[in-house]
Amino acid sequence: MQMVKYTKRQIRQLKTALHWKIPEAQRQRIQMVLLRESGMAQPAIAAAMGVSLSTVNRAHMAYAHGGIKALKPKPNGGRKRENMTLAEEKALLARFAKAAGAGEMLNILDLKRAYEQAIGHETSNSTVYNLLDRHRWRKLMPRPFHPKRDVEAQKAFKKTAFPAL
Repeated sequence: MQMVKYTKRQIRQLKTALHWKIPEAQRQRIQMVLLRESGMAQPAIAAAMGVSLSTVNRAHMAYAHGGIKALKPKPNGGRKRENMTLAEEKALLARFAKAAGAGEMLNILDLKRAYEQAIGHETSNSTVYNLLDRHRWRKLMPRPFHPKRDVEAQKAFKKTAFPAL
């Protein structure tokens, strides 16, 4: 078994880094490298750290190729499959904001058509509603009544509940 040997300076830097305020994932990867340097085998490191062998291997390879900075966790999340940037979405909504500010109702179909034209392909209704939610646009006026309401039942209720009216 060939042992990876790092310089005393590198080992000192790794040990010092454990005292820094760093993400737990990075601290764990540093510990994996230090354990390997102390002579522990990779399967034993995996068992001791409670991770898979491939995780230990990836940590060692990352350090060997990129140093301590390569042990930082990669950011995840974000809008990986976005059709438009947030600024482009804001610009699109600005075209509709004037009418909405003047008290007119926003027609979702018009917005959807403009959005699809801007991105160059069709999209679902939920994409447009998510766009509105992302930019804090919301429905301000609820429907005044249910279309299948029972008018006679409402009148009867008002007479019994509010006899003075």
